[in-house]
Amino acid sequence: MRFLRQSLTGLFLLSLALGGLFYAGYTLQQAIEARMAREARVPQESEREFAVRVVRAETGEIAPVLTSYGEIKSSRTLDIRASVGGRVIELSDDFVEGGRVKEGALLLRLDPADAQDERDRAASDLEDAEAEARDAARALDLARDDRAAAEEQVVLQERALRRQLNLRERGVGSDAAVESAELAASAARATVISRRQAIAQAEARLDNAQTRKVRARIALGEAERRLADMELRAGFSGMLSGVTLVEGGLVSANTLLAELIDESALEVAFRVSTRDYVRLLEEDGRLRRAPVRAVLDVFGMDVTAQGQLVRDSASVGEGQTGRLLFARLDEARGFKPGDFVTVEIKEPPLDGVIVLPAGALGSAGDVLALDSDERLERVEVELLRRQGDEIVIRAENLAGRDVVADRTPLLGPGIKVRPLRTGPTEAATEPEMLELSEERRARLVAFIEGNRQMPESVKSRILAELAQSKVPAETVSRIEARMGG
Repeated sequence: MRFLRQSLTGLFLLSLALGGLFYAGYTLQQAIEARMAREARVPQESEREFAVRVVRAETGEIAPVLTSYGEIKSSRTLDIRASVGGRVIELSDDFVEGGRVKEGALLLRLDPADAQDERDRAASDLEDAEAEARDAARALDLARDDRAAAEEQVVLQERALRRQLNLRERGVGSDAAVESAELAASAARATVISRRQAIAQAEARLDNAQTRKVRARIALGEAERRLADMELRAGFSGMLSGVTLVEGGLVSANTLLAELIDESALEVAFRVSTRDYVRLLEEDGRLRRAPVRAVLDVFGMDVTAQGQLVRDSASVGEGQTGRLLFARLDEARGFKPGDFVTVEIKEPPLDGVIVLPAGALGSAGDVLALDSDERLERVEVELLRRQGDEIVIRAENLAGRDVVADRTPLLGPGIKVRPLRTGPTEAATEPEMLELSEERRARLVAFIEGNRQMPESVKSRILAELAQSKVPAETVSRIEARMGG
């Protein structure tokens, strides 16, 4: 009985399972038929929008600034060379590297013994020449007096001859007396001729004496100049550079002893492109006296000097391009010849222009502006200047519109965008400040105080920053980079 009951129970459970499977198959069939009978629907695609940063294009007047890089030079430099050779017997205390001297100050003195002897000999020769000239002048005067006396004798002898002739005509005189008078007159005339020859010889002697005196005076002048060359003096006030001479050393003629640099006559030489050079010219083709600002970066602090353009180079130079310009600096404190500086030249103002970020300009010389539906529209512009991360352009119908600040390859005309507007001015980020340990602070202060090339004004400002509780991180990094730490 138990076997029969279990068999019937299993058969019942099997029939329930088969019934469930049939019902599931029927339900699946009905669902498939209903899906196949339904009409196909195409999904609606939404338009893609790009989020872009935009800036407002506003017209105005700006003065563009042309940026270049140049080297500080001195327009007044003097090579100190020895005109003659000799031994250095006296050397100025300021005749050292970086020494400051005033105009006319004695720099060094060479041994003047030989030059003094030569000068004394030249002076003695001049005295001899002057004495010879005086003797020749006196001899000439005597010769002229002798000629005058001889001419008087000629007059007397001719008068005596005429008297003897008159006596002979009257029958009183004799022919012998007439011949004696003729011989005496002839002898007197011969004496005049000899006196003329003596005068010519005296004049030649005087000319030779004058020539000798001129030569002696020239020799004396050369000796005095050679004696004066034993002392070297500063031609103007300035600083000495390249000094290698020591007291007691021997120098030869034309030896370069040092270089005198006038720090009050500094200028900066820099090169610009030909296109930028043309914009700096006046209508008559001359270089405009544009204001110039030179900036020297010293440990994160800028040393600046104002000046103006003064001239340009006469030629381009072999292997060079553009134009080499020179600007005179006024009150260039802290600058030294050889400094590499940034040069900013202020150009004439431009009216009706727009300033935009440099990333807004496309390769085809256009920008993307938003229309009323916030779609991008291509607008052609005229590029006038590039100033760092900004451009100066001129365009029609662009004023007051929003312009894409950063162009990407995904952006183009007709694309829908979501603008992210930037205010007219962004708050300046605060510089990062560091709290220094006493050991680190002392190391930085010692390096700054031991730097002899740094101007005192800059050194005092940096030491004042290091004395604060918090120091700018940029200043610390620059100092440690120079220290090698």
